[in-house]
Amino acid sequence: MSSRAHLLNDRTAEHYRRSLTDGVGRVADRLARTERPFTGVTPAELAPAISSIDLEAPLQDPGAALDELEDVYLRDAVYFHHPRYLAHLNCPVVIPAVLGEAVLAAVNSSLDTWDQSAGGTLIERRLIDWTAGRVGLGKAADGIFTSGGTQSNLQALLLAREEACRLVRKNSETALPTSAILPRLRVLASECGHFSVEKAARLLGLGPDAVIPVPCDRDRRMRASALEQELARCAEEDLVVMAVVATAGTTDFGSIDPLPQVAALCEAAGVWMHVDAAYGCGLLVSPRRSHLLAGIERADSVTVDYHKSFFQPVSSSAVLVRDRSTLRHVTYHADYLNPARSVEERIPNQVDKSIQTTRRFDALKLWLTLRVMGADTVGELFDEVVDRAADAWRLLDADPRYEVVTEPQLSTLVFRYVPESAAGIPDSLVDKANLHAREALFASGDAVVAGTVVDGRHHLKFTLLNPETTLDDIATVLDLLAGHAESFLAPARTA
Repeated sequence: MSSRAHLLNDRTAEHYRRSLTDGVGRVADRLARTERPFTGVTPAELAPAISSIDLEAPLQDPGAALDELEDVYLRDAVYFHHPRYLAHLNCPVVIPAVLGEAVLAAVNSSLDTWDQSAGGTLIERRLIDWTAGRVGLGKAADGIFTSGGTQSNLQALLLAREEACRLVRKNSETALPTSAILPRLRVLASECGHFSVEKAARLLGLGPDAVIPVPCDRDRRMRASALEQELARCAEEDLVVMAVVATAGTTDFGSIDPLPQVAALCEAAGVWMHVDAAYGCGLLVSPRRSHLLAGIERADSVTVDYHKSFFQPVSSSAVLVRDRSTLRHVTYHADYLNPARSVEERIPNQVDKSIQTTRRFDALKLWLTLRVMGADTVGELFDEVVDRAADAWRLLDADPRYEVVTEPQLSTLVFRYVPESAAGIPDSLVDKANLHAREALFASGDAVVAGTVVDGRHHLKFTLLNPETTLDDIATVLDLLAGHAESFLAPARTA
């Protein structure tokens, strides 16, 4: 086969059709035959098979390459569609979005400039307007699709930093360089918030103590009174709070900070309010729970991850801003790409709003989802998993083998196995039992759960994002975890 025969064009369209049909068929067969979320393969077992493949010796045949892929990927992949995958914020995906993925990969539009994307630019802009409308940010709102919540949070905090620096210079009697302002900048964020806030602060040139954790209440929600105290303390110490980051759906607990109170404090202090709704954004389309996001409409910026609670394939995220003019802080003009004159000519170049240049047309997945299913249907699916989490909390709360940390607002549950006869068993050993239970369950492939640390103690975690997961699935996994933990503790009981 000639080298050009591999290029996708008008002459190879049939080859493209056959190759993708074969690939889709194999994935469909694998999905239909998947009985467990994971095979339990270890890195030591799988690594030699991949290392032994000679990348300098191509197979020259898509079918042979797919056969090989079965052995090194498809067979041992972690399948999020399985109802006993209960670990991270990875959702099963809806078919219209997968269709969109196939289309966007083949056409390969780059969403940085109009002359590379045309209709894609307008579709993305329409979806940003639609999402901002759901949030309630107002007519001046805008935003951009990103690779995920980490990038969305980074861009939001970049805009907040630039706005804070602008205001400091405006109110200063002398000209201040950025280097003189950065050490004074602070970010206030929930102690249960996402680590990407700290990562963003480092990337933005802020000091190691720039992110100040704000204490949470027993439900793991930011305490408004504590935020008020921190705002006052920063003002007394001549520190500049460049942003307050509230969370609408923390990764561990699914907790939603008191957004109306946070907004009121930010407005009174003249501070940028960012809401990390990477997880909780599914509430925007929930027929029954959208009220839980009350106050988000007062934010200056918002992160949404469609690839969490909108059932989209990775990646699909966006950062939204109340005032589109703040996006100027990421606008740079290149003569070869988006010269300044294109603004005067009203050419819609999305690169003017993004910290990325080349960008995939990820918006197409959400577009087809909304056009095929509709927003209410997506919201109903998210409501189902939130309902399931509420049922699972009641199950856990009544189970003497487990302690559950807090009742969920969304679809995560953090809990800990505790032996019924714990006398004489140190907490450190119970910690190890919980760690062992998670690892042993993963190794078995029967189910996948996550883990975290709460108040210095190891805990287990369910993240429910699959409407197909039943309460029976959850009960079975709890029994499996308890069995693994008890097996680990058995020697200590007989010692």
